[in-house]
Amino acid sequence: MRKLQKGQKLVVATHNEGKVREFRTLLEPFGLELVSAGELGLPEPEETGTTYEENAKIKALAATKASSLWALSDDSGLSVYALDGDPGIYSARWAGPNKNFDDAMVKVHTSLMEKGAMAPGKRTAAFVAVLCLANPEGETICFEGRAEGTLVWPPRGTSGFGYDPMFQPDGHMRTFGEMSESEKHAWSKDKIGLSHRSRAFSLFVKDCCPDD
Repeated sequence: MRKLQKGQKLVVATHNEGKVREFRTLLEPFGLELVSAGELGLPEPEETGTTYEENAKIKALAATKASSLWALSDDSGLSVYALDGDPGIYSARWAGPNKNFDDAMVKVHTSLMEKGAMAPGKRTAAFVAVLCLANPEGETICFEGRAEGTLVWPPRGTSGFGYDPMFQPDGHMRTFGEMSESEKHAWSKDKIGLSHRSRAFSLFVKDCCPDD
């Protein structure tokens, strides 16, 4: 699968504006023309996969088929160890049809309380992201990134989106919700990013982005 080229139009296969902002921040240095599936009015495919990779492929292939452009998708979620990996690939569904992540965070916290998991050592979790690049010929390539951390309560911070305000990454005293996008996603060829998405992105850059 060849690399993307500078100036190439790329569909970010999501209707989630938070994810679109993150992708724009990450891809800004590479001279790509980005458009989201939401901006193009593309339908959202049914995510029938049982893994992050399967769902990422479904979204990327649907976007490239509908647009005839290369497409980059992401499937990500919060996997809580005390909850046997839940909500996992169903992280967005825990937020309900209105995508209310305040409710979703309460649901995670309540589930942990029911398990008796109140001490920090019992509230460990990982954010997982899988990026998938697909071209109109149906070729795909995927990259996975993970960020390990601890879930705090009550949530802290108003930055980011989703479960960010309750996730405190290992080695830090602030949650993702208290960090700026540049703090979460800063990366370089010599430095691994902090967030799960930036870690997957660093692998994607090596194989797929135009040389700077």
